[in-house]
Amino acid sequence: MRNILLSFSRFFVGALFIFSGLIKANDPLGFGYKLQEYFEVFHMNFLSPAATGIAILLCTLEIVLGALLILGFWSKKVAWGLLLLIIFFTLLTFISAAFKVVTSCGCFGDAIPLTPWQSFSKDLVLLVLILIIFINKNAIEPLVKKASSQRNIAIAVTLVSLGFGLYTYNVLPVIDFLPYKVGAHIPSLMVIPPGEKPDEFEIMYHLKNKKTKKEKDMSDKDYLKTEIWKDNNWEIIGEPVKRLLKKGYEPKIKDLVISDASGTDYTKEIIENPYYSLVIVAYDLKNTNENAIGKLNAIAINATQQFNIRTVLLTSNAAQDAEAFVKKNNLFSEVFYADAVPLKSMVRANPGVLLLKNGVIVNKWHNHNVPTFDQLSRKYFDVQ
Repeated sequence: MRNILLSFSRFFVGALFIFSGLIKANDPLGFGYKLQEYFEVFHMNFLSPAATGIAILLCTLEIVLGALLILGFWSKKVAWGLLLLIIFFTLLTFISAAFKVVTSCGCFGDAIPLTPWQSFSKDLVLLVLILIIFINKNAIEPLVKKASSQRNIAIAVTLVSLGFGLYTYNVLPVIDFLPYKVGAHIPSLMVIPPGEKPDEFEIMYHLKNKKTKKEKDMSDKDYLKTEIWKDNNWEIIGEPVKRLLKKGYEPKIKDLVISDASGTDYTKEIIENPYYSLVIVAYDLKNTNENAIGKLNAIAINATQQFNIRTVLLTSNAAQDAEAFVKKNNLFSEVFYADAVPLKSMVRANPGVLLLKNGVIVNKWHNHNVPTFDQLSRKYFDVQ
């Protein structure tokens, strides 16, 4: 029974660590954004510039520890590493849940969103299983006995894990779990489908009687039903509080608003253009790759002049900063503005490119692998 429990714990924990590491390594920039949230909460903003690098290393560590656990190599060191790691993550998820500082832990990236309490529960289960592994670490037998073979396998696993994270960072996630994936119809993801119900809320008022000084709370429905508003002795104190009664359907895209410098909404016009649109996404112009911007600008000029393709630059920077950037780089594209959160979800690059047509994301690219203008022409524009 002891061997069965140890074997189960070992393979379950190992497989989960590998899975968790691979899911996050598939989108290291997204994991980096999540780490930045934690750095901000714990006043460690000095680490934010290195968040993506730290993310890639953490993913590699998870995969390597999981693989070494299953293979049975260096069981004592691996058991110590797992125990320290799970204690740290358990404390972190408890703080996130208890103090509501981070709404989603990012344990499995955007593939399997977990609330902080769900993540804390998951870590508690892992803690128990890792304790079983730690107590019985001396009983773990390696699948390969030869020391040099163990070392070579470990090096290979480390290089493959690290290489995967670097590849997805420099290209794009292999599997896109975000709503702005290729083939997605953006307008339909911004609305609640027929038959689905939205969130149900109630407004709570805090009332005080001017004569008796009595105070009480009352919902908006009761406020209207009792017609207490007709009684001049009762007055509302403070601001009404909006409270969620029942969670309803939440659109996958709920925060996308595209506007010009004056605040005019262009969301519908841009995303529902029935013809091809090239959308350059650079959420942060201060830290964007200006060489890549130059190459994309050349593509934008050719696309517009030869095929009348609409080209747009989306950014979250202030209009004044964007105008200075446009002037400095002689940008040809129209400039529009949106919040950084949806822009980061559109494409994991700064800058990246989306090819839209009639609300559908036809394709998208990291600035490192954007096709040439001739390639875009042959595949899309010549046949539109």
